[in-house]
Amino acid sequence: MTTREVEHEITVAAPAETVYRLIAEVENWPRIFPPTIHVDHVEQGEREERIRIWATANGEAKHWTSRRTLDGTDLKITFRQEVSTPPVAAMGGTWLIEPLSANASRIRLLHDYRALDDDPAGLQWIEEAVDRNSRAELAALKANVELAVAAGELTFSFEDSVQVRGSAKDLYDFVNEAGAWAERLPHVATVRLQEDTPGLQSLEMDTRAKDGSVHTTKSYRVCFPHHKIAYKQVTLPALMTLHTGYWTFQEGADGVTTATSQHTVVLNTANIARILGADATVADARDYVRGALSTNSRATLGHAKDYAEKH
Repeated sequence: MTTREVEHEITVAAPAETVYRLIAEVENWPRIFPPTIHVDHVEQGEREERIRIWATANGEAKHWTSRRTLDGTDLKITFRQEVSTPPVAAMGGTWLIEPLSANASRIRLLHDYRALDDDPAGLQWIEEAVDRNSRAELAALKANVELAVAAGELTFSFEDSVQVRGSAKDLYDFVNEAGAWAERLPHVATVRLQEDTPGLQSLEMDTRAKDGSVHTTKSYRVCFPHHKIAYKQVTLPALMTLHTGYWTFQEGADGVTTATSQHTVVLNTANIARILGADATVADARDYVRGALSTNSRATLGHAKDYAEKH
């Protein structure tokens, strides 16, 4: 079997410990790595862990399970895919974070991989995907680490919740069945939902804003019946450089379910003046984005509540 080994690197204006922490804490990944849709823990020990990753590769959504070993002393993280997705037969590698000064570091990303049956086309596909994703990951890591160090106010999270006298399953079904949203939600004009792998969705939709304008968005969603749907928006409005979030449904013993919509956003400061006016501030942009996202979330939660309470 042919094993390929490749290395990519980038220099970052941030302390090595900060970079290590962002990579070590997998909940950060959808925010700092463009291909990553969602990550969660299967097992978690002091240094060893198993994680599930959902990400795009060459425009396709894939998922796999990896084992990682964390070395906070040497700022080193090794990883190995436990169950790979074809055409990958095996995939592993290492993150190495090297301090260059108090406020600068070098990130080296090493990969080794094999293709199923040594297929040349499969090997070519993996090579292109690893190269594209590694370059994108490192560039995004550099941008997002430096942004986090320089301006934390650009990143914010918030939630909207409703109490529902209905089951978590019915609420989950309403959000999961996004293909029916054009009929169920007034602010949704059209929907294109694709789910080739159960629980892994591509959702593209045209939504109407308050002023009557229509905006197209695309997201990838990871669905966990009947309690959570995590998503990452990959076509973004002008005021955002990142939008991730999740829907959760927690059913209480009293038959009341809490349905929550959570958002994490990074603002795009380059477009604030163009969209909101020359005098607009970062605070104005935060209020505007939160208002727009909350309006749609509350509308969806309200219709989901009506649906669940009628079932």
